[in-house]
Amino acid sequence: MALALKSYAFADGERIPKKYTGEGDDRSPPLEWTDPPEGTKAFALICDDPDAPRGTWDHWLLWNLPGDLRKLPEGVPTTKTLPDLGGAVQGANSWPKIGYGGPMPPPGHGTHHYHFVLYALDAPLDLAPGAAKAALQKAMKGHVLAEARLMGTYSR
Repeated sequence: MALALKSYAFADGERIPKKYTGEGDDRSPPLEWTDPPEGTKAFALICDDPDAPRGTWDHWLLWNLPGDLRKLPEGVPTTKTLPDLGGAVQGANSWPKIGYGGPMPPPGHGTHHYHFVLYALDAPLDLAPGAAKAALQKAMKGHVLAEARLMGTYSR
């Protein structure tokens, strides 16, 4: 069975509730996933918006989630390290700030698509907190066992 990612806050392809956006509480949505492939030692998560006017906008970079974890709570703290989540590490989004930054597309710019992609990895990553997406993607190269996607939309 393939790795699957979901949220009880919104279904795949549906509008992200305002509380998880820059217009609301700007809290990360709750996420949960199915059992990963055997050999999974860690997870990484990237959330981005390819519809941003200046190119893909990174909203959340998170890695070294423990391999036995199956969910993220709503409102993950915006700190470099997450002791309550097994010492997971967060990177810099496109603002650039640490942790989750919710949808906030330009008014009248149409519907944007927010892709949450969870990666099952065969090893934790040796990557410092605050790293950007390119560094995370480079560190993951050759370590991805599976990935799962969830897409939400938002417009203003």
